[in-house]
Amino acid sequence: MTFSVPDEKEVEMRRVLTTVYDALKQKGYNPISQIVGYILSEDPTYITTHNNARSLIRKIDRDELLQAMVKSYLAD
Repeated sequence: MTFSVPDEKEVEMRRVLTTVYDALKQKGYNPISQIVGYILSEDPTYITTHNNARSLIRKIDRDELLQAMVKSYLAD
């Protein structure tokens, strides 16, 4: 199975993740651990409701997010 995520979708995912990261940090959480917990479990309680972060992250398709993250990690 091949996935393809348009560039504008990646930009939107980056914007949402940055917003979620900032909201988690403001509330005193470890943002990386919380986001990873959410990605692995899809349990929204890993994400704070502060600044609408929980609602925002649920708009992202996890498969597309993982694809974009792997692509970014392996980019030259």
